[in-house]
Amino acid sequence: MKQPLPYIDRDISWLSFNYRVLQEAKDKNVPLLERVKFMAIYSSNLDEYFRVRVANHKHLVRLGKKTKKKLGLDPKHVLSQILQIVNEQQIEFSRIFEEEITPGLAKEGIRILKQDQLSDIQREFCSNFFDDKLLPYIQPMLLKEDKIKPFLLNGALYMALSMNNSEEPDKNYFAIIKIPSEHQARFLELPGKKDQHDVIIIDDIIRDNLHKIFPGFEIQGSYSIKLTRDAELYIDDEFSGNLIQKIRKSLEKRSVGPASRLIYDRKIPEELLTYLQKVFELKQLDLAAEGSYHNNSDFFSFPDFGMNHLKDIAMDPIKYAPLEKSKDIFEAITKEDHLIYFPFHSYESVIRFFEEASKDPQVTHIK
Repeated sequence: MKQPLPYIDRDISWLSFNYRVLQEAKDKNVPLLERVKFMAIYSSNLDEYFRVRVANHKHLVRLGKKTKKKLGLDPKHVLSQILQIVNEQQIEFSRIFEEEITPGLAKEGIRILKQDQLSDIQREFCSNFFDDKLLPYIQPMLLKEDKIKPFLLNGALYMALSMNNSEEPDKNYFAIIKIPSEHQARFLELPGKKDQHDVIIIDDIIRDNLHKIFPGFEIQGSYSIKLTRDAELYIDDEFSGNLIQKIRKSLEKRSVGPASRLIYDRKIPEELLTYLQKVFELKQLDLAAEGSYHNNSDFFSFPDFGMNHLKDIAMDPIKYAPLEKSKDIFEAITKEDHLIYFPFHSYESVIRFFEEASKDPQVTHIK
């Protein structure tokens, strides 16, 4: 009797693909700012993966034992493997950023500073920036396990706080605030020396000004968190009824779906993490530890300060002469087939195709 061939679940296999992206971030032969971009790509990929693929596995877990029998696999076991692999990759992600990227940028004169590294001028600059640009968007929310359960927006950055006051020094209070990264760039350029570029992440500006948000409280700790929500399209029957309407309704629910993952700073105290888990009704499989910063896809907008030597040499696309230089693009297509490779070839011939089609009286629709 032949033994069944061993196979790797497709979603575990996908993690190897995304790890290949992370390998580019740690490859010292890749220009430094391109490595930063690969970190952003890795994070962006992982967010969508959790919203769709991991959310689907959790859905299978909720369906129970019948799913295991029908599929021939245990979705809970697959999910555990996924979380273990992602956790290992996240530890490596943090190490690459802290031990390679940050020191490498510093050698090039680009310093990513923390609150305790700021000069007096920079601290005053950050304080004014907080008052003018950040504070108007910040909404503090005190948490009460059975009474106050705020709705966390999908993919938004929050800060979970542990604090107490002088009147009840032995009592811990927990709160969250939303980091307004949709209103302000995540990275703020600071005043400094001419030959040096100092940058601070706005999360740290908020951390340094928490006393303005919660007067009368002593902040014991602040930790970044982010909730990813289920964005899978659950359509039971694709063959009856209005499929477009079904898809439209599913898309509308993508932002308010059940929790797929709560990312938290791995330095967070156990008491605060347990409290958040109860408040937001999360299971252990919904929790994922990361570094001090989340939404690392924001590294796409990391300032380059005009340092082109830290980036790949820009390559101009090749002009596709048979179409771009033809008098009539439709006549050129009629004579022979054309295959254009993007992004290596210029997109100009496609734009010209649409432009000429829009003027052609025989064309009734362009899709």
